[in-house]
Amino acid sequence: MSDDPYSALGVTKDANAAEIKKAYRRIAKECHPDLKPGDAEAEEKFKAAAAAYDLLKDPDTRARFDKGEIDASGQERPQQQYYRDYAEAAGNPYRGQAADPDDMSDIFAEFMRGRGGYGQRTQEFHAPGHNRSYSLQISFLDAVFGASQKLTLPDGNRIEVKIPAGITDGQTIRLRGKGDPGFGKGPSGDALVTVSVAPHPVFDRLGDDIRITLPITIDEAILGGKIPAPTIDGGVNVSVPAGTSSGKTLRLRGKGVKKRGSTERGDQLIELTVSMPDQIDDELKGFMETWRETHRYDPRKGMLS
Repeated sequence: MSDDPYSALGVTKDANAAEIKKAYRRIAKECHPDLKPGDAEAEEKFKAAAAAYDLLKDPDTRARFDKGEIDASGQERPQQQYYRDYAEAAGNPYRGQAADPDDMSDIFAEFMRGRGGYGQRTQEFHAPGHNRSYSLQISFLDAVFGASQKLTLPDGNRIEVKIPAGITDGQTIRLRGKGDPGFGKGPSGDALVTVSVAPHPVFDRLGDDIRITLPITIDEAILGGKIPAPTIDGGVNVSVPAGTSSGKTLRLRGKGVKKRGSTERGDQLIELTVSMPDQIDDELKGFMETWRETHRYDPRKGMLS
């Protein structure tokens, strides 16, 4: 992973949100593994760009990175712990008290008496450990079908994160007991993993539905017929009605995302758009000129007054 998300996207540090998004989409279209299978260099470039976009698309996260509070992976940079961190821990009898230097000797004296440092032991200090927050980027299809990924912690240890099918961008997964150790006999804190879903070059998600834009040729629009279309389960053939205009949407039942708490799935929506040929040759031009003379029609009738 690149230490500089700006260079991974090929933008400057003063780039605005639109420029960052445009740079990411350009790299995704050029290097996505679905478009260039087996190209390790392209895959690494896409992964670096996806991680960089995930960090920079959120203004707050971007600001924290620019200030040096988090690293390029979105993880907190190690910070020195002070007495206040312990004094404000849940369950601490001194929680909420300011750690004023003038009172430090008295506070620690009380603490040591509770631990048995001075005289008879009167109480023990127990408090749960701190929670730790992490960010994890996953692919579009892993979010749809579920997956299992390893998350590297700041201390180098790795924990397994199970991604439930149908998770959405921004949801948080709680891993019980994977945070900081507790104080005394207090339980360990939790790891809070916020998931971000990388955009896909073909598929978009609308709730439990999948949406794509599918280009068709002039002859397919006029004559209709069977044409291939991608789905998250693989390619299928769909029927295009004769006389189809751009914007017509086909619906494939049960080809979307699995609904939470159900075995049912959403649908896939296919918006058709008529794509012109790269070049208009003399034969096509001549045919259309003749056709227009005898079949003229106005699709904008009523719009202009």
